[in-house]
Amino acid sequence: MKKKQPNPQYSTPFNDYFKLFDKFDKDVKYTDEYGSFLILSLVEEIGEMTRAYLAKHGRKKSNIAAQKDESYEQELGDILISILRFARIKNINLHERIMYSLKKIEKRQDEPKMVS
Repeated sequence: MKKKQPNPQYSTPFNDYFKLFDKFDKDVKYTDEYGSFLILSLVEEIGEMTRAYLAKHGRKKSNIAAQKDESYEQELGDILISILRFARIKNINLHERIMYSLKKIEKRQDEPKMVS
């Protein structure tokens, strides 16, 4: 009997989160429809965080009911959950992606682009 190989994304710092998502998402996690749902959810959560942040800092009319419901800090948590769930179903190693992006930022700091 062939031993099942562990999913490489479970050996990242996100391991504990992915294990919890296994409980929540059950069989829907690998469907294309679920991926589409997560992308739409991410966009919605970004909009909610934006509204909450702008209202808190006087850039937008305050919606008292919405502000009592969720703060922009809480909405940021919802955004991260959407990103983690999407990365999990698409087998994206977020640790590698984050390290790649951090190296790009570091390179920009060390070698600023020349303006023509």
